[in-house]
Amino acid sequence: MIKKFSQQRDLFESERSFRLLVEGVADYALYMLDPNGIITSWNIGGERIKGYSPQEILGQHFSRFYTETDRANGKPARALGIARDQGRYEEEGWRVRKDGTFFWASVVIDPIYEDGTLVGFAKITRDITERRNTQLKLEAMQRQLAESQKFDALGQLTGGVAHDFNNLLMIISGSLHVLKRGDSEDSRLQRAISAIETATKRGAALTGQLLTFARRQSVNPQPIQFGDRIEAIREVLHAGVGSAVRLAFEIERGIWPIKADVSEFETALLNLVINARDAMPDGGTVTIGAHNIVLNDPLHSGEFVAITVADTGLGIPSDVVDKIFEPFFTTKPVGKGTGLGLSQVHGFAHQAGGTVRVASELGKGTTFTILLPRETATAPSETSGTAPLRGSGTVLLVEDNPDVALVSTGLLEQLGYSVRRVADAEAALQEVEQNSIDFVFSDIVMPGKMDGLSLAHRLRQIRPGLPVLLATGYSDVAAGVRGDFPILRKPYEIHELSEAIAKLPR
Repeated sequence: MIKKFSQQRDLFESERSFRLLVEGVADYALYMLDPNGIITSWNIGGERIKGYSPQEILGQHFSRFYTETDRANGKPARALGIARDQGRYEEEGWRVRKDGTFFWASVVIDPIYEDGTLVGFAKITRDITERRNTQLKLEAMQRQLAESQKFDALGQLTGGVAHDFNNLLMIISGSLHVLKRGDSEDSRLQRAISAIETATKRGAALTGQLLTFARRQSVNPQPIQFGDRIEAIREVLHAGVGSAVRLAFEIERGIWPIKADVSEFETALLNLVINARDAMPDGGTVTIGAHNIVLNDPLHSGEFVAITVADTGLGIPSDVVDKIFEPFFTTKPVGKGTGLGLSQVHGFAHQAGGTVRVASELGKGTTFTILLPRETATAPSETSGTAPLRGSGTVLLVEDNPDVALVSTGLLEQLGYSVRRVADAEAALQEVEQNSIDFVFSDIVMPGKMDGLSLAHRLRQIRPGLPVLLATGYSDVAAGVRGDFPILRKPYEIHELSEAIAKLPR
């Protein structure tokens, strides 16, 4: 009798300890259901996670924790059925607290049998909203990293090709200028020269788009007032959409200035407008908009200007949208596009410190959004420049490619300059020390320990007043110039060279 009493007391103490343990767990909602889903027990974790006190929830059906959609679809009853038939039910999904807010839950339901009869269910719920949000952010960053790595690999390929191609175009362009100065009256020769010149300019434009995609385009960033730039290129944009498409503007007041290369910015905007036009073969509306926005995500945070180009066209299929920024990818017919327009937009946005996003729905249109950081400096007012005068003096040309050097020397001499040429930065420093030089004209990409930018900084130290003009068609370090020195883009023509020299500080 005493032994039986002792066993009953031990059992009672064991059950009491277990009940206190379950009721005291705060990180998990641990509770019991009867066979029909009515709540028969409740712990402090359930109250903390779901907001109900025991008096409020005991005797209620557990389906009240589900969303209205899940209840309408019969999900609570299905969960109990699976637990009963398969021995366990597990899932993650949205649940609803007492105050109506949602949380992401990890749920386990186990059936409880006594003598082979189902007497209820044990249910465990965890709030894993924070873990899920962290996982989603991690996955988003991994996708963006993979995309960045893909574009970097493509950029290295396209940038390398464009670098060599730009030097070839420089040689062709410079040689064409010599031919055009000839006295030949042969109309066929003049037409041939004109055709070569047109093809050279087209090649230079395509190369520029490749380099912008690769983020290796030499840039000259400066503060830009969006409204002023729109007014300056409004006619070009209207010409780009054609007569069958309406161009509209939705630009908020007080748009912040941005900082970017003006030429690349205008090219990106025109590329998006033309792309929108092509998405509306039967006509429609292209809307250019701009508004200020504050971002707070892992890769972009702070004050940005969101520039949108929206069309009412065909939309982009979901299996295509991930490829649209890749160079040479196009869905247009042969001869209708190069596949470089959106690549240029992508490269421009990222080189300017921002990004580009796309939202599209089949049959309803597409919206591209370029996000560019706010610029705190004041955008300069635009003034029309006067024609540069013929120059004089001695220029030190620093160029390692002998063919490009020959062309550049010819252009400089036509402008009235005496030219001394060296092939690398070390020789340039010696030349400056030993001879009288009026200004230095140097390529950025050069062999040796110093590139053109390093040479420019060194010259600023030893000869502070010596003007330096840099030239490049491709350079990783060009982005680091950030306005410290003027940059002339290859391939350049004689009037562009003349204007760049005229703007040098004297």
